[in-house]
Amino acid sequence: MDEKDERTPVVWDTKIAVVLRDDLEGWQRLNITAFTVSGIAATVENVVGEPYVDGSDNTYLPMFRQPVLVFAADAEKLRQIHERALRREVPMAIYTEELFVTNNDEDNRAAVRAVAADKLRLVGVAMRADRKTVDKIVKGATLHP
Repeated sequence: MDEKDERTPVVWDTKIAVVLRDDLEGWQRLNITAFTVSGIAATVENVVGEPYVDGSDNTYLPMFRQPVLVFAADAEKLRQIHERALRREVPMAIYTEELFVTNNDEDNRAAVRAVAADKLRLVGVAMRADRKTVDKIVKGATLHP
């Protein structure tokens, strides 16, 4: 039996989930995913592993220790997911339509600050929390194709 067959799969107590509005262009989906998960990497202790090193001793940046699941939802379902996360006080990163036209972090924060939570034009959210909690929050979204 080879080494791969002897490994036990890891079952994570937590889940990282990104939910994207289902009518976005490909570049927008990728951009939102990258931006929103950076908030998790920057704020959650021990969520990122060690650097990678190849056989030639080149060092590469570390990545998340666990999978990131990406979901799709229509605008109404995304709004519901946002509300559920707020009610459960789950920290999340958000991306709104307005952020496609801003070009710096200060303007991004100002664009979000200018809009009440229930009026945000969300195009994506990302969160990490207890697996069962995240499952309840993202219920109704589908895995991204």
